[in-house]
Amino acid sequence: MISALDISTSALVAQRVRLNTISGNIANMSTLKNEAGENKPYQARYVDFETSEEKAEGGAAGVKIAKVGIEESEPIYRLQPEHPLAATEGVHKGYVAYPNIDMNEQFVDALEASRSYEANIGVMEVTKGMARQTLSILA
Repeated sequence: MISALDISTSALVAQRVRLNTISGNIANMSTLKNEAGENKPYQARYVDFETSEEKAEGGAAGVKIAKVGIEESEPIYRLQPEHPLAATEGVHKGYVAYPNIDMNEQFVDALEASRSYEANIGVMEVTKGMARQTLSILA
């Protein structure tokens, strides 16, 4: 059995992972090489959630991370022929590939995640208050 506090805790963990992913996207907005050192720009990450298998008495369930995926979007090309990472041949000759990450979209996602985090903390406070009141009535 999973309690209301466990449900809120699972949501807090999920939103923390989401915020970490968003902050990584913002931090790497200017990263022009991948982890292997190739001239491929950073690709934004995203988090998918899914319902947990564990259920509370009323049928409510927590949330868990389904996956942290990588967006497969085309990079943004900027003409910078003097740049050391500019393409030397092909259609994009003289262009530098930059990550296709929209700062405004990342900020809105971060705001949404932090609001969800705050809402779950509020649910936990209400749950603790109800438990406290129940104990005072029984005592």
